Amino acid sequence: MTNQAFILLCMVVFGVVGTCRGGSLRKGYYKDTCPDAEEIIKKATEKHVANDPTLPARFLRMHFHDCFVRGCDGSVLLNSTTNNIAEKDAIPNLTLAGFDVIDDIKAEVEKKCPNVVSCADVLALAARDAVSFKFQTSLWEVLTGRRDGRISRISEALANIPSPLSNFTALVRNFTSKGLNVHDLVVLSGGHTIGVGHCNTFGNRLYNFTGRSDQDPSLNPTYASFLKTQCKNLSDNTTFVPMDPGSALTFDNNYYVTVKQNKGLFQSDAALLTNKGSRKIVDELLDSKKFFTEFAQAMKRMGAIGVVTGNEGEIRKKCFVVN
Repeated sequence: MTNQAFILLCMVVFGVVGTCRGGSLRKGYYKDTCPDAEEIIKKATEKHVANDPTLPARFLRMHFHDCFVRGCDGSVLLNSTTNNIAEKDAIPNLTLAGFDVIDDIKAEVEKKCPNVVSCADVLALAARDAVSFKFQTSLWEVLTGRRDGRISRISEALANIPSPLSNFTALVRNFTSKGLNVHDLVVLSGGHTIGVGHCNTFGNRLYNFTGRSDQDPSLNPTYASFLKTQCKNLSDNTTFVPMDPGSALTFDNNYYVTVKQNKGLFQSDAALLTNKGSRKIVDELLDSKKFFTEFAQAMKRMGAIGVVTGNEGEIRKKCFVVN
C-alpha cells in the first residue's frame, strides 16, 4: 500500500489524521472543553501579525521545526535548564523567532480555559492563522488534540531538522523517516516562499562550494553576484536575504518559479531539480491553484507527525517550561 493510500485509509476508517501514526487528532477537539479556543487563538494571532508581517514565516518555520523533532509536541518551545540544553538552543533553531508571541497567544487562551489547550495545538493553529491572515480564510485545516511533550534535547534537533546544505538523497531520507514522501518534500519546500535565509546557511554556494574557494555552478550567476553584494564572506551569520526574491512577505507559489530559474537560495532548494520525479512536481506546482491545494494537504500530514495524545504528555500552562 502506498503512503498516500495508507493515509487515506486512516482518514476513511477513523475520520481523523494521526490515528494510524499513534495519535488521535480530530476536528473540533476542544468543542466541549473550550469551545472558543480556536477563535481566541485566531484573533490573538491576527492582532500580532497585523503589527508584524514577518510572523507568518516565523511561525510556519517554528511549527515545521517542532514537528520534525519528537513530532508536533511543542518541544521546540521549551527553554534549556541547568541539566539540559533544549532544542531551542540548537544551531538550526537559533534563528527562530516569535516565541514570546506564542506565549502571549497561549496566555489569552489560559484566561478563558486554564489548563485545557496544549502549546503544541496553539503553535499549529497560530502557524495556520498567521499565514492565512492576508487571505481572510484558512489555507489549511488543523486537526487538534495534541498534548505537550516533556522532553527537548539539542542533540535530537541537530539530528532531525533538515539542513539547508542537504542534497536530494539526504532530504528524502529525512522526510521518509517522518512518514512523508517526495511529494510532501517538494510541496512543503514551498514554505520558503516567505521568510529569509541567513548568509551562513548558503554562503558556501557563493565562496567555497567544493572546498576550493569556488561557486556552486548550479546557482544562477546573476543571482549569485547579487548575493555576494549582501553576504561578504562565509562567516557572516547576521546578514539575511529573502528566500523568495521580491516576494518574501507574500505567500504564493513564486518559490517554484525561482527554483526553476536556479535561484533557489539553499542547496536543499536546488536539490529539487536534481531528481526527475521532484522536477516534475516542481513543474506541477507552478500552477497556483494546485500549489494551495497540495500545500493544505501536506501541512495536514506534517501536523500529524508523532503527535502526543490521550493520557500521554501534558498540557503546559506556560509553553517554555515543563509543568
